[in-house]
Parts: sequence; C-alpha cells; structure tokens
Amino acid sequence: METWLSGPALAADHAAMTGQRLDAAQVVAAMRAGDAAAQASVERYAARLARALAQVINLLDPDVIVLGGGMSNVAALYDAVPRLWAPQVFSDSVRTVLAPARHGDSSGVRGAAWLAARPEVSNG
Repeated sequence: METWLSGPALAADHAAMTGQRLDAAQVVAAMRAGDAAAQASVERYAARLARALAQVINLLDPDVIVLGGGMSNVAALYDAVPRLWAPQVFSDSVRTVLAPARHGDSSGVRGAAWLAARPEVSNG
C-alpha cells in the first residue's frame, strides 16, 4: 500500500506523468494554486485511496477510517475519497466516515509513545 498511497507515491506518480520532480507538499501546493497537472495527480491518488479503503469497508464495515501521515493534511481527500469509494463498496449505503487523526499527522508516533510508557505494555 505504501508504494501507492503515501507522499512519496504521490510525488513519484506526478513525476511519471509530468516529468516534474516535486515532493508531495509541492504537488499539493500546486494543486491548490490551480495547476491542472497537479490536480490530476491528486485525483489519481484519491482514486487509488478510495479503491483501497473500499476493500477495507467491504471486509470490516468500520464506522470510521482515520487517516494519518502527511497526506492526511490534504483536506480535499475527505470529500473526494468517500464519493469515489461508494461505487466500489458492496452495499446499498455506506455509513463509514473518513476522518483526520485527532492529533494530526503524528498521531501514530504519539500513540506509540503512549503505549511505550505503559508498564503493562512495554514489559510484556
């Protein structure tokens, strides 16, 4: 999944399609500034993310899917991805919510630190 759904994956896809060597933040900034090629790159990313998350919904039927990492800061994904996953979910209705991590893109690290500080977890 990381190959296709990460900041470096967005940058690599954008470079492959346009020849422009930008990092993910630069692609997103270009998209926000109205660059059509960057918009297309983010749309391809959103479509891949929607396909992947549709499979999670099909298997687990979660109430919420929380995004983390740098790409979770791309606000456009929270509207686009649920619209794109709906046709790929094997249900008449999808109630799963796509949400950003409560503590931002470093929530995974915060959770790991919290767990490491718990004696019952860190001592086995």
